[in-house]
Amino acid sequence: MYKNFVKYVILKTTMRDEILKRIKNGEYSMKRVLLKLSGEALAGEKHTGFDEPTVVGVAKQVAQLVQDGIEVGIVIGGGNFWRGRSSENIDRTKADQIGMLATVMNCIYVSEIFRSQGMKTQIFTPFSCGAFTELFSKDKANEGFANGVVSFFAGGTGHPYFSTDTTTVLRAIEIEADVILLAKSIDGVYDKDPKICPDAKKYDEISIQDVIDKRLGVVDLAASILCMENKMPMLVFGLNEENSIVNTVNGTLHGTKVTV
Repeated sequence: MYKNFVKYVILKTTMRDEILKRIKNGEYSMKRVLLKLSGEALAGEKHTGFDEPTVVGVAKQVAQLVQDGIEVGIVIGGGNFWRGRSSENIDRTKADQIGMLATVMNCIYVSEIFRSQGMKTQIFTPFSCGAFTELFSKDKANEGFANGVVSFFAGGTGHPYFSTDTTTVLRAIEIEADVILLAKSIDGVYDKDPKICPDAKKYDEISIQDVIDKRLGVVDLAASILCMENKMPMLVFGLNEENSIVNTVNGTLHGTKVTV
């Protein structure tokens, strides 16, 4: 049994290395992706709640991916509703719990918009939400993927002190995604905040080790280390660019490749 396990690990590592090689060479052959949607990006110019035309636009792009046979899992941030860490009056654990519930609301809303565009969806959480969601199960997620169902992973990890960045990487590893697609309000990875610094330089490609060393904040430190240890590459791009999700999957990336 141990020898079979070692063979499995070697096989998965070889497959991941081949995927990384294709990503570096601009050859994007993806079967399963984990799409992380920024809550702020979904809010559009309002910066809170939802901008429905933006969400419908995302749904249409994901529908195209599903039609092309690509399996899609989705994590959504909660920043369009709640930024608990900026509060000085709420216990951190409670603030993070509110944030988890914000992601559940986001997933329910976006899931329904996806359904309006003809897709089948399911929502998983790491804790019970009654009839609203299902408890996360890799087997159930895989069963859904096999039947063309888009899986939403809501509620974070279910624990405080872990961001939706960590959830994104964790779920991507668990479902064995080929790559993480980070759809943000900013169109890539910069050496400093482009909203504050007009002279900020955008990277076309950068390693996750450099992201960690330079504290670039593509995802938080815990998520970055998880990516590095499990060889999970990321593609970072702007959600507001027209057809950016489909273009990225098809090999036209106007953002940043984060390699491992």
